[in-house]
Amino acid sequence: MPPGRTKLSPRKKQQISRIIQYVVLVVVAVFLVTRIEWGPLGQNFAKSEVAAEMLPELFSVALLNTIIYSVGGFVFAFLLGLLFALMRLSSVRPYRWIAVAYIEIFRGLPAVLIFLFILFLPLALPGFEVPGGTYGQGILGLTIVGSAYMAETLRAGLQAVPKGQLEAARSLGMSYSRGMISIVIPQAVRIVIPPTTNQFVSLLKDSSLVLFLGVSGEYVELTKFGNDTASTYANATPLLVVGVTYLLVTIPLGYLASRLEKRQMKGR
Repeated sequence: MPPGRTKLSPRKKQQISRIIQYVVLVVVAVFLVTRIEWGPLGQNFAKSEVAAEMLPELFSVALLNTIIYSVGGFVFAFLLGLLFALMRLSSVRPYRWIAVAYIEIFRGLPAVLIFLFILFLPLALPGFEVPGGTYGQGILGLTIVGSAYMAETLRAGLQAVPKGQLEAARSLGMSYSRGMISIVIPQAVRIVIPPTTNQFVSLLKDSSLVLFLGVSGEYVELTKFGNDTASTYANATPLLVVGVTYLLVTIPLGYLASRLEKRQMKGR
């Protein structure tokens, strides 16, 4: 080191690095603010007259349908995922093979492709109709998309329950199935509440894929509603409004999942 120069401490280096980062961020922010043409941007993305035209259908139809699709898909995905998780852990090989095949296939396929398959089901199977009509089709798509991921989450939860719990239940005279239903599965469900909450958020966003089913009128969800309104007014404001509406639902749910996960970590 040259004479007269003092060596900077790691903390001092970190402070200098942080100051440089803040300066760069401020410069970039100022550049963007001064370069953006706010007038045209506001007219195209934040036109209050167009946003007002979306009410009350934004909440009474689009958001309500999004919740119906998402909750329905989540419930059936959870039940089907639990079934495949149990099959994956079964001592019967054919059950394991079926579960592995289902999970790997539907985790590997793009979600939009699954919805397109459902759309063309009546052509492949003449006379076949998905129960529940349009709602049934949307829920079926989300069930297939979610159940493959849910199965792996639930399998991890089942494996996290100590084996001694089931052995103790068997020693008390419970059958294997009664022990699983009464002892193991409830504990596994409590363990996987945080990740399943995150999966519900994912399904909520995936509900936008319902638009590929050609829904219209009273069956539209948020994305379809926003896209149709944007096309009607030739303005992007409806897309921004729909995006904000999604965030009003997903951010609190994400925060809830984070809180549940922290509470679960403290309880260990």
